[in-house]
Amino acid sequence: MTPLFPTLRGYQRGWLRADVLAGLAAGAVVVPQAMAYATIAGLPVQVGLYTCMIPMLLYAVLGGSRVLSTSTTSTIATLTASTMAAAGVAAGSTSALATLTVEVGLLLLGGWLLRLGALVENISTPVLVGVKTGVGLVVAVGQLPKLLGIDVSLAGGFFAQLNTVVSHLGDANSTTIALSAVLLIVLVGAGWLLPRVPAPLVAVVLALLASVLLDLPSRGVALIAPVPSGLPVPDLPGFAHSAAMLPGAIAIAFMVFMESLSVGRAMRKPSEPALDNDRELLAAGAAGTAGAFFGAMPSAGGFSQTAVNDRAGARTQAAQLVTIALAVAVALWLAPVLDELPQAALAAMVLVAVLGLIKPADFARLARIDRIEFWIAAATAFVGLTAGLLAAVAVGIGATLILVLRELNRVAIDEESADPLVLRVGSGLYTANVRVAQSQILDAVGRHPGQRSVTLDMPRQRTFTVTVLDALHELSDQLGRDGVELRIAGLPAAAVDVARRTRWWKGWEDAGRVAATVAEATRRRP
Repeated sequence: MTPLFPTLRGYQRGWLRADVLAGLAAGAVVVPQAMAYATIAGLPVQVGLYTCMIPMLLYAVLGGSRVLSTSTTSTIATLTASTMAAAGVAAGSTSALATLTVEVGLLLLGGWLLRLGALVENISTPVLVGVKTGVGLVVAVGQLPKLLGIDVSLAGGFFAQLNTVVSHLGDANSTTIALSAVLLIVLVGAGWLLPRVPAPLVAVVLALLASVLLDLPSRGVALIAPVPSGLPVPDLPGFAHSAAMLPGAIAIAFMVFMESLSVGRAMRKPSEPALDNDRELLAAGAAGTAGAFFGAMPSAGGFSQTAVNDRAGARTQAAQLVTIALAVAVALWLAPVLDELPQAALAAMVLVAVLGLIKPADFARLARIDRIEFWIAAATAFVGLTAGLLAAVAVGIGATLILVLRELNRVAIDEESADPLVLRVGSGLYTANVRVAQSQILDAVGRHPGQRSVTLDMPRQRTFTVTVLDALHELSDQLGRDGVELRIAGLPAAAVDVARRTRWWKGWEDAGRVAATVAEATRRRP
């Protein structure tokens, strides 16, 4: 049975003060940021607030990272918006959101039941670079109308949206532009000069004061929609759009797991236990499934809020429990105050957050190391900008499979001895690489005419597939026609057990063509 609250086991009283302070510091970042991310998905801001409650609680109960802070992220919010739009869901539909969130949660729980933790994380670095770049640019252009005070609806891909914004620049509101500029300076400047200061909280307070004291609405500055007071009311997801949203739910589930795991690993201290992939799948799946019934978006670990949590000295997930308490307090008592918050404040927070996803240095690094991976990242980003982020994730997953197959297709066949000829197989043979290995072995034999035998040293062959066994039998026949006997040495016992299920392997063993060591295999003359 999976233990509950694993990070609180052996809790020490001396940790409490650090966890409380860290939870408050992280909450000062995550609460306004989550509300801002809800607007990316076209959802009411309170949805972001609700995502700081039940999903956070479930991760604290089940998750293995001591400092990971979970709510929603810009990537998840953008994929949520893309999924709902592609399914024809009306903007702001909380019923459809609940359906999507529970689908994401159930997919992650399914991955946990099937123990797919190690498999799910095989999304390559180029794909993540491309997806995050696409997310950053798409979300950034989507915030421009709010930052400029332009009342316009954006549609289409990145370039179409950018063209719409440029064509309406003449409608921009000067007061909104000035407010946005000040808030961007505060957000960026605080991050550089005062990293311990919760810049999003400072921006929210400053924007609220300016809105009230300067009567910004009378100057044409748009405010957010009223935030209802109180806690989320439990509700059941509908099923009207479940099939249409399933492809997007799969993409979101991938990204939820990848983001949470990567942040959790990056923040893990050497003295802490390693993260269990399957436990993280369980925690993320439970958070999504339960959160769906309480108005939450799909949730994942966020780097910025986790970094704040870690810098403030968090020792366990007790810090996240404090963050939850802060979110509940905001929902119960501070919601009316937030009604005076300008839209530009949330847009500025989103812009600063997503621009951190765009890193030209990552593309330069890929180009320097592997041009193929560079083009995969570039293609993924381009698809995201033109065809949408769901298509980009699909392209990225396909590219990851291609990269995996490319790696499996590589096998090192090294010459250990020329007379008699001994070839060491540097990795296990699989369906994807056995034909390449077969060709390399024939080429090696061809470079040593006159050999009467060739021995394959295969200590890394942990097991056999039918395809590999068939290929070895075929290779033996090919070599035999040229008077060369194929021998096998160094096989682990598990691989030998599988090979013995064939009709011909026993004949090889009886003929002395299978040996425990290379010395035994080469001792007998053909």
